[in-house]
Amino acid sequence: MVPVFDGHNDVLLRLWNRKVGDPVAAFLNGDGQGHMDLPRMVKGGFAGGFFAIFAPSTEDEDDDDDLNPPPSHAVAHAAAAAAVTGMASLLFRIEEAAPDRFKVCRSTADIRSALADGKIAAIFHIEGAEAIDPDLHALDVLHKAGLRSLGLVWSRDNIFGHGVPFRFPSSGDTGPGLTAAGKALVRRCNELRIMIDVSHLNENGFWDVARHSAAPLVATHSNAHALSRSSRNLTDDQIRLIGQSGGMIGLNFANGFLRADGLWQSENGLDTPLRHLDHLMKLAGEDHVGLGSDFDGARIPSAIGDVSGLPRLVAAMADHGYGQELIEKLCSSNWLRVLERVWGE
Repeated sequence: MVPVFDGHNDVLLRLWNRKVGDPVAAFLNGDGQGHMDLPRMVKGGFAGGFFAIFAPSTEDEDDDDDLNPPPSHAVAHAAAAAAVTGMASLLFRIEEAAPDRFKVCRSTADIRSALADGKIAAIFHIEGAEAIDPDLHALDVLHKAGLRSLGLVWSRDNIFGHGVPFRFPSSGDTGPGLTAAGKALVRRCNELRIMIDVSHLNENGFWDVARHSAAPLVATHSNAHALSRSSRNLTDDQIRLIGQSGGMIGLNFANGFLRADGLWQSENGLDTPLRHLDHLMKLAGEDHVGLGSDFDGARIPSAIGDVSGLPRLVAAMADHGYGQELIEKLCSSNWLRVLERVWGE
């Protein structure tokens, strides 16, 4: 079984939203809900990855229009801070409850040690910086607590920049880019060696990060716009620049960002994500592409199903003609390489 180090999951949000029972026990013992828990991770060869913390808006409502849902409401700083604290607490409580099986990693040395010991190697990542104040005091505190990766925005606006709304078909050119506060946040992340995730930024925000960041460009869970014209996907020029910067793109398993028709049904086969991998590698290079599943955050191909289905994707890579060395790059080693560079190790 090829171990997988993954660019993005939302299991902490799913656990935080549980209404009954102990979420830590549910994760460690396996609750069969969503896409991820520890037993299914072990079964699927999931070795670690970025554990996202996302503050949802309580004002958002379900909508029948999957292709063009209404924009998400803004989240106040206090509410976002409470959500981040709650989910970070869950992350650390999982580590405390199962130190022999789960480790929060603050360096690539930590990751390699955890992998060698058979522990899940977890990176503390925040998706959307609403919990960070304009003076960036919270960023310093979060970094001391273990934050090593940050998405400046989710798909909504905040004081740092403008997130790309979910639209299909659409380009990502949906508004202005980073604010002055956002550019200051980029600079401070560079100083602290916090990885910056461009996945939910609009095009102008992406190019602002490219201009103001000294670090490799990373999109933890994004796909190719040329194959699926979602506003969330990357243009060919963006893909090329990510590769040229020494950065990384994690393939998003979300159906709506994979399919050429933008639909969210799960009946697309594994040939669809493989086409995206081919395209991303052609433009960025095979050293700059990996996986960014979006487990527990999106509807994904039924051919994968949940985290235990990762071996089916790996087998499809082999059947598609990828050699063992390339498969290992896509599944883990490319992520470790870019983290070593971003974190200055």
